[in-house]
Amino acid sequence: MQHDRVLALGFFDGIHLGHAALLNKTCERARELSLTPAAMSFDTHPDTLVFGTAVPLLNTMAERELLMRRLCGIEEVIFAHFDEAMMHMPWEVFIEDYLVRQLRARHVVCGHDFHFGDRGQGNPDRLREKCRALGVGCDVIPEIQLDGQCVSSTAIRALLRSGDCKSAARLLGHGQLVTGTVQKGAGRGAGLGFPTANLPFSPDVLVPAFGVYRAEAELDGRRYPACVNIGVHPTLGALSAPVLEANLIGFSGNLYGKELAVWLEEHLRGELRFESLEALRARVLYDRQLVADFYQT
Repeated sequence: MQHDRVLALGFFDGIHLGHAALLNKTCERARELSLTPAAMSFDTHPDTLVFGTAVPLLNTMAERELLMRRLCGIEEVIFAHFDEAMMHMPWEVFIEDYLVRQLRARHVVCGHDFHFGDRGQGNPDRLREKCRALGVGCDVIPEIQLDGQCVSSTAIRALLRSGDCKSAARLLGHGQLVTGTVQKGAGRGAGLGFPTANLPFSPDVLVPAFGVYRAEAELDGRRYPACVNIGVHPTLGALSAPVLEANLIGFSGNLYGKELAVWLEEHLRGELRFESLEALRARVLYDRQLVADFYQT
């Protein structure tokens, strides 16, 4: 870590359009200054410790890093441990000792609502003033809006919970990402003629509204159209926890144990309980054809 950086500051949950503006500015400054474009985030959402309430995150740490690197060109992602010491660190110490001396920031970029240090006393104005005194560059990114709505992780969480994945994807600038290692399920999908890849949700990650989604699934560097179900199998016997099941259109083979990335694009319908397996199979066939037709047009 002994090299100079342009450092993006934030939690970056979801990597939405606002985050992208900040991260793209970071890479722009890094090119101008011939420095490394990097991002500093936290391993735990600060609200979890500050307010004692768990925040259902849009992405895991690994997913946040993947999105920052792939979509924005960030070369390093530093996850600081958010504990009592970090929470109560004076804002001046956070800048001078942690960002500048330890992380070797020579230019920083933050959002308009970035707060840091003990009791959140650090803000963009203080950051800019302190950086000027230290000879460190500083950019503050203004609020990003889309159709008059502020782009925020909070708004995106609400949209995903309500089933409006299409609007959430517009604010994100990409599909809602879910990744993981494909687990062996009960084989119910294959029994219906539609084998699925099963991904469990991480405990601290938000589970979108139950139901069927149009999605894309990425496997070994290739993307496939995917008909995805999120839920607990009310027809076949309820599961103890929701699972994501993806039927990859155009793929044949064994997926067990493989790493899969699923990009949720649109919520097609809610989860339903069917009176028979034949009724379930007919509806799955219909949903799958909807997804296939979308990607063929």
